[in-house]
Amino acid sequence: MSEIKIGQIKSFTELPAWQEGHQLVLEIFQATKNFSPTEVYGLTSQIKRSALAITSNIVEGFGRKVFKEKVQFYSFALKSVREIQNYILIARDLGYLDQATFDKIAMQSGVVNKLCGELAHGGKR
Repeated sequence: MSEIKIGQIKSFTELPAWQEGHQLVLEIFQATKNFSPTEVYGLTSQIKRSALAITSNIVEGFGRKVFKEKVQFYSFALKSVREIQNYILIARDLGYLDQATFDKIAMQSGVVNKLCGELAHGGKR
């Protein structure tokens, strides 16, 4: 993570985890446009919800005053990243994601996983 200290950050949009998570959300929404219409209430819905949950939980954690509560929401964000990693494997194996798109999303999810992990562990990683 960069040298920015959490106490110096005035907005959640300054958090590297939110910035990278936001990029992941955009990539997921773009990629799911090509999913089968039969999956609109299945895999498509689940992967989008998980993507949105990442940044939403980062925002929620950022707004909390109690450290334990912050960590709890950052942990929720981390869990959602891991759900995304599972869903993209399924989507690739079903033929909804080509290898290049899968690789791009997998790489971005790895970045977000690392940053959320750092937040969830109070920067002690």
